[in-house]
Amino acid sequence: MSLVKFDKGEAFNQFPNVFEDFFGKDFFNRVAPKASVPSVNVKESDSRFEVFLAAPGLSREDFNISVTDNVLTVSAESRQEKEEAKEDGRFTRKEYSYSKFARSFTLPENADTETIAAKYENGELKLEIPKVNPVKPTVKQISVE
Repeated sequence: MSLVKFDKGEAFNQFPNVFEDFFGKDFFNRVAPKASVPSVNVKESDSRFEVFLAAPGLSREDFNISVTDNVLTVSAESRQEKEEAKEDGRFTRKEYSYSKFARSFTLPENADTETIAAKYENGELKLEIPKVNPVKPTVKQISVE
C-alpha cells in the first residue's frame, strides 16, 4: 500500500458541495449554536463602578455572584423544559434547553467588596461596586535622640 498526496486544487472546487447547496453555508451554525458569554459594559464614576451584563431569558435565581481574593465572579445556570402533549405514555413533543456561563473580573484595590449590590431587570444584570477612599499613607517624623 502506498500513500498518495491528495491536492484539493481547482478541479476539486468545481464540484458543488452538496451540503452547502442543500442546507446553506450557515445551517450548521444555526442548528448547533456556539456557546456564548454575555456582553459586559463597565462604567466608572468618582464614587463607584457599574457592571452591566446582557443576560436575557434568565431569572434572579439563576445567578451566582461571589468575590474571592478581589476577583468578582458572575455565573448563571438555566434549565428549561417544555412538553407539548403526552399520548399513551409517549411524548409527541418535548423540548429542553440548558445554558451556563461564568465571567470573572479582577477588582481594583479601591473597590468596596463588602457592599456590592446586584439587580436583574429586563434581561440585564447590573452590579454596583462602591469605591472606598484610598488610605493615604501617614508620614510620621521620628526624632533622633
